[in-house]
Amino acid sequence: MASTEPTKRVQGARRAILVADDDADVRLALEMLLGYEGFEVWTARDGAEAWARLQRAESEGAPPALLLTDLKMPGLDGMELLERVATLQSPPPVVVISGHGDVETAVAAMQRGAANFLEKPLDDNRLRATIRATLREGELSEENQKLRARLVAGHELAGSGAAMQELRSQVEAIARSEASVLITGENGAGKEVVARNLHARSPRATGPFITVNCAAIPAELIESELFGHEKGSFTGAHERRIGHFEAASGGTLFLDEIGDMPLAAQAKVLRALETREVTRVGDSRTVPVDIRVLAATNADLAEAVEQGRFRMDLFYRLNVVPLRVPALRERREDIAELSRHLLRGLAERCGTAHLDLASEALELLGRQEFPGNVRQLRNLLEGAAIFAEGGVITAQAVERMLANGPGLTRGATGPGSGLADDPFEAPTFEEFKARAEAAFLRMRLERNDGNVKRTAEELGMQRSHFYKKLDRYDLR
Repeated sequence: MASTEPTKRVQGARRAILVADDDADVRLALEMLLGYEGFEVWTARDGAEAWARLQRAESEGAPPALLLTDLKMPGLDGMELLERVATLQSPPPVVVISGHGDVETAVAAMQRGAANFLEKPLDDNRLRATIRATLREGELSEENQKLRARLVAGHELAGSGAAMQELRSQVEAIARSEASVLITGENGAGKEVVARNLHARSPRATGPFITVNCAAIPAELIESELFGHEKGSFTGAHERRIGHFEAASGGTLFLDEIGDMPLAAQAKVLRALETREVTRVGDSRTVPVDIRVLAATNADLAEAVEQGRFRMDLFYRLNVVPLRVPALRERREDIAELSRHLLRGLAERCGTAHLDLASEALELLGRQEFPGNVRQLRNLLEGAAIFAEGGVITAQAVERMLANGPGLTRGATGPGSGLADDPFEAPTFEEFKARAEAAFLRMRLERNDGNVKRTAEELGMQRSHFYKKLDRYDLR
């Protein structure tokens, strides 16, 4: 006879099904059938007894895999039981049993969260099929939840200060929608991390997340990159290529540095977003795409619209939900927590048991301006970790990185201040040239309000080459 008491499940134990029905004959028949199918069966005479067992099972960490409940029961009926099940931390999927006259009620129960319903008298084959399907759906849902948790864990929004708490709250609310989001903030502040969080917490989490750096694609190739091309459509098109819009179908497309996209491409992107269709270069057929679009920029797009450098209609299409990522200097209270979070990731990648910061090193970091924001802090810590003593990064190791890294201490006070911005303090001629070049590029970027495209054009440099310079000096 199958057990009627929930017991703590162990590896390899049978999955449990709780049967709630006031008809003893129905309970016995289901107990025998489900037991023969290999399930551990718990039975309850009414909703109150079933609820008590569910609470006890959850407290023991062994909830049933499924609840099979009648709707018409004395006292606490199936509908009320369903409402209570929804309040559990790990609610099991519910299959409701209804009589012929209760179909409307059963549909109402499904609207309140029931996974399926069966009519009396119960058909054995349909019962087996329904239970198998419901359990499989529950397993897929659990797998999706675990996948989302892993995706979020890999791109945490670290920091417990007020600014980060507000940002996390906004991300949680926005992620569930399908609305386009325009993420703004300084270079290195973490706009892509925010975008990945939005994707990982959304219903699209199991779909692709495709990132496109709009500023790094040459104007003559951007249409092919975004929408794809057919073989022979232009010189060098040796085979058909799927564009980023198609690759992101079913998931999220992240358009980074959207402010640097050429005007001609902006018109085509707008059309693709509005029609949810793309046309490959060299083809006349349209291809449907199912995407959510997130865009990011460090530029003032509203100003760019006024100056005619960005389309107003595309701006409003992207800016359905605006989201600003605060600069690191605006949340100095997070520097210690953020640093330790970054060091944990660094230790995992390097196979190091532990990495931490001495209190003097944390104090020194807290005084820096970090114009390169989180990216700059991460790079600094990665370099300082090389000189860690016993897994602890000292203030001396941080000072060494501050002194030798161009652009690290703009506006800083304390030890190391000013050395990185003064080429004439460089220890070697090569270091002098690097610091001078970094200072020049930073100055020209600031003059253009961080606009990479405009600065590269003024300096007569290809944007791809300019980006390499920015990466080299951590100015992005």
